[in-house]
Amino acid sequence: MGKRDKHYDEEFKKNAVRLSYTSDRGLQAIADDLGIDRGNIYRWRKIYTQEGNKTPLSATEEENRALRKENNELRIELDMLKKAAAYFAKNQK
Repeated sequence: MGKRDKHYDEEFKKNAVRLSYTSDRGLQAIADDLGIDRGNIYRWRKIYTQEGNKTPLSATEEENRALRKENNELRIELDMLKKAAAYFAKNQK
C-alpha cells in the first residue's frame, strides 16, 4: 500500500520520457537525476511516445474512463427519476 505524495505535471512526464529515449544513460541514472522512481518512467512510457504525444492506447483508455464515468452518472440519474416517478404515481391516487 504505497503513498502517492507527489503529482507530476504532464510536461514533466513528457520530458522525462523524451529524455529516457534520447539519453545514452540508463533509466536508473535518469530517474535518480530527476528525483523519481524508475517505475514512473516505465509507466509514463506507456502513456507518451518518444515525441511526447499520447499513445493511441492511453487515449483510448482515457476515453473509456470518461465514458464509464458518464455511464455511472446517467445510471444514478435514471434511478432518481424512477424513484421520483414512483413517488408521484403513488401520491396521485
